Amino acid sequence: MEAEGTEPSRPEAQPQTGAKSMDERIKEAVKATAPGTSLRLALDMIIAGNLGALICVGDTDAVLAAGNDGFPLNISFTANRVFELAKMDGAIVVDKGLTQIYRANFHLDPDPSLPTSETGMRHRTAARMSLLTKAVVISVSERRHVVSVFVNGYRFQLRTVTEIMSTVNQLLVTLQNTRQQLDHSLLRLTTLELDNYVTLGDITEVFYQFEVLMTAAGQLQKCIDELGSEGKTVDMQRDEFVGDMDEEYDLMIRDYALDSSEENAKAIRAKFHAMNNKDLRSPKRIASILGYDDRGEDSIMTPLGLRTLSRVSVVHEGMADKIVDEFGSLQELMDDIEEDPSRLDSIGVKNPTILADSLYRMWGKRA
Repeated sequence: MEAEGTEPSRPEAQPQTGAKSMDERIKEAVKATAPGTSLRLALDMIIAGNLGALICVGDTDAVLAAGNDGFPLNISFTANRVFELAKMDGAIVVDKGLTQIYRANFHLDPDPSLPTSETGMRHRTAARMSLLTKAVVISVSERRHVVSVFVNGYRFQLRTVTEIMSTVNQLLVTLQNTRQQLDHSLLRLTTLELDNYVTLGDITEVFYQFEVLMTAAGQLQKCIDELGSEGKTVDMQRDEFVGDMDEEYDLMIRDYALDSSEENAKAIRAKFHAMNNKDLRSPKRIASILGYDDRGEDSIMTPLGLRTLSRVSVVHEGMADKIVDEFGSLQELMDDIEEDPSRLDSIGVKNPTILADSLYRMWGKRA
C-alpha cells in the first residue's frame, strides 16, 4: 500500500555490482544528519546563526575534481569548526566518516547540463553535485532556515524533533488501533480455519489489515531513523505493536497462495504493498495475486495451516512445514489427528497429543 507524500520521486538507481541501492544511500544520509550526530549539531548551529552553507560529505576525490580554489585544511571534523567555516561563501568538503574537513570556501563548478528542478543557486549546485558524484550534498538556506539533503538528485528536507514527533504520534495511534483490529481478526480467522469455513472475503480483509499495519510500521521506522538518538523510546513502541506480525503475515500468505514457497510469499507482499486501497480490498484482485482465477468473495479457501501451527508451542521451527507436507492442509490434519496421532509421531512431532489438544483448544473444543 503506497503512502502519499510531498517529496519528489526518487530517480531510478542504476544497478552496479557491489553498489549500494538508492534506499540504502538515503537511509545512511538520514542517519548521518539525525539529532545526536556531530553533523546535525553543526547544521543546527548554522541555522541558529542565520547562516547559509553548502557541505559535501564523502566521495572527496570526485568533489575536489569538480571545483577549484578554497582553502586546503585537512583538520579533524568538529561541529564548531564547520559552523565557523560556514561564515565563508564557498562549500565545505568533508570525508564520508565525518572525521576530516578537507577544504573550505571551495568553489563548486558542476556540469550545468545536469538536470535539476531546483531554483536557488545553492540548491541547484547541490543537486548537480549529488548527480555528478556519490557525495551527500547538504544545502542550508540562510533566508528560509531550511536544510535540504541531496542524494543522487533526490532531495529530502530535515525536520525538527517536534515536527517528526507530530507524525510519530499519528502513526502510533494507527498502529495501536490496527493491531487491536488485526488481533481480533486473526482469532476469528483461526476459528474459521479450524471449521474449514474461510472465504476469500475473510482473508482479503485480514490481508488489508496486515498491510495497513506494516505500512504504518515502515513509515514509523523512517521517523525513528530521522530522530537518531531521540528515537529509542519510539523504536521500543514500534516493536511492541508490530511484534511477530511480520512473520505471521508471511505465513498467512503461504497458507493461501497457490505457490506456498517463501520466495513467492515475499513477491506477493511486494505486490500487496504496491496496490492502492481499492485494489487491496478487492477479493478478485487478491485472488489473482495469490494465483487463483474465477474466485468470488464467498469462495471457500482452504489454508495449509502454517500460521495456526506456528502458534502451538510443541511445533518447533521447521516442523510446521513437515506437518503440512505430510497432511496437505489444516483440515486434513484435523480430520486425522484424533484417529491416528502416530502419523504425527512418525514425522518427528514430539507429544502429538499435546498438539492435538492445543488445536482443539483453539477451536473451542477438547480432543
